[in-house]
Amino acid sequence: MSTSSSRFGPYTYWSGVTISFLTIVGLYMLLTGSGERFNVGKVLQETSPFAWALTGMGLCIGLSVAGAAWGIFITGSALLGGAVKTPRIQSRNLISIIFCEVVAIYGVIMAIVYSAKLANVPPENIFSTSNYFTGHAIFWGGLTVGICNLLCGLSVGVTGSSAALADAQNPELFVKVLVVEIFGSVLGLFGLIVGLLTTGKAADFH
Repeated sequence: MSTSSSRFGPYTYWSGVTISFLTIVGLYMLLTGSGERFNVGKVLQETSPFAWALTGMGLCIGLSVAGAAWGIFITGSALLGGAVKTPRIQSRNLISIIFCEVVAIYGVIMAIVYSAKLANVPPENIFSTSNYFTGHAIFWGGLTVGICNLLCGLSVGVTGSSAALADAQNPELFVKVLVVEIFGSVLGLFGLIVGLLTTGKAADFH
């Protein structure tokens, strides 16, 4: 019990602080009659569509690169550790590193596709219905692609690590684990497809 408490202690503390702060702010706004200031719809309306679009593009490429780096970190450490005892695994297990790098490439490709919809718009035409739709579509599409690639990189990294260690123990297991790794890498492709579908009906900024 003490080990569990020490492990989750910081998270419990900051969760309690956050909930207490939000409760105090909520009660203050309620009792002072200023609750209408917390207006999500107003924030969505007054935020520039360009801000939504650029934030989505940043999340798309940022989370994708983070997923690729995380996967390479997991796979690379296992590969180098296993290669100390079994040097023969270092060549063909590089395929796992390539799978992780492809995750980052997915994010870069989608960011380039999204950037093609950006254009120079006069200030009086920014807050149009079409631009709102395009900005939110790019934001949610980029967020979807980024999260899918983040989880895909983690999945490929763990399975790639397992493939390297299994190959070091028994060469016949490499192909079997590689099949699982391939299925894990397809998750990023699913995110890319959903990202394309999300912005398929979105027009360019005009």
